Amino acid sequence: MLTSQKLQTFGNHLIVGISGTTLSDDDKRILSDLKPVGVIFFAKNFEDGNPYEVWLETFGQLNHQIREYAQRDSMFMTLDHEGGRVVRTPLPITRFPYALLCRSHAYEVAKATALELKSLGINLSWSPVADIFSHPQNPIIGPRAFGHTPETTAKAVCEYYRGLKEGGILGCGKHFPGHGDTSKDSHIELPILNLTLEDLHKRELIPFKALIAEQIPLIMTAHILFPHIDPKLPATLSPAILKSILRDELGFEGVVVSDDLDMKAVSDMFTHSGTVAQAFNAGCDLFIVSRNLNSLSIERTYQMAEDFADSLNQGSLDQSTVAAARNRIEKLLGVTPQYTIQTLDQNTLQEHAQLAIACCYQER
Repeated sequence: MLTSQKLQTFGNHLIVGISGTTLSDDDKRILSDLKPVGVIFFAKNFEDGNPYEVWLETFGQLNHQIREYAQRDSMFMTLDHEGGRVVRTPLPITRFPYALLCRSHAYEVAKATALELKSLGINLSWSPVADIFSHPQNPIIGPRAFGHTPETTAKAVCEYYRGLKEGGILGCGKHFPGHGDTSKDSHIELPILNLTLEDLHKRELIPFKALIAEQIPLIMTAHILFPHIDPKLPATLSPAILKSILRDELGFEGVVVSDDLDMKAVSDMFTHSGTVAQAFNAGCDLFIVSRNLNSLSIERTYQMAEDFADSLNQGSLDQSTVAAARNRIEKLLGVTPQYTIQTLDQNTLQEHAQLAIACCYQER
């Protein structure tokens, strides 16, 4: 069994999910043993159905416990908070509509969202979606995208990111190099997209290029296989996609984060030894394990931490690769605000509700 110190090295690259509104024994163990650099929250972490002040106080206690067990003052406190069906928080936090409906108000919606997220102690939103709604039967993206064309999408994602940034929230462009043209859901299976690099440059990469020009600090990978670019490995594990395209061609210097490793598209791959090293070598810096989709994910998380340490010991993962990834993460964490949880006044929330309604009316 590896020492806690060696396992904690992986924690510097880990965003982990929490099981409920209070810490379970498994939560306490994983926070204490791995000391993850961040957490990702879901609906199960909020006491929905209770008055605002009640559920907010409980959530505040959970946040305090997380930092106490992880022994970290600074953490990435994160949430998928796009609008539409991707909203985890109870009322009265505003339920903005899908990004497709918010396109004309992207900046205002993001600014309002940032204020609300700060009140929850959240400092990183896994948004904006930079995918393009190019496949009408897409089961997972669809109206989560801001537009049907690269140009409209690129303009809106930059406006949205600017609103988050000015509101004090980190943004993350997702899902690189593009999830909008799939007909499969990567939560369930591995989608395959037969697009060439030229195809990607003409369409999928345009919103990501725009976000990189705006210096977005994080970009999330897609669990998708692109056989014309890498016939064997999905984007999350592919140096051809993450190094050659994202780093070298597009010049992205920020943090590359995996989409949730509990998703079925890749979850089985990460049970095999050497896969964590493969992801680092491909260009991933940070890994999400949500513990929201897979009942065995706590064991898998420990397996990944051990696989990581073994790969370092055996030399299949170079210390310099890990050091570069850690430096990117620590540089970002060093400028990430840590917010105090507090209630918002009713007038502010009413203004945000009016904005959400305005998004639902077609401009004439």
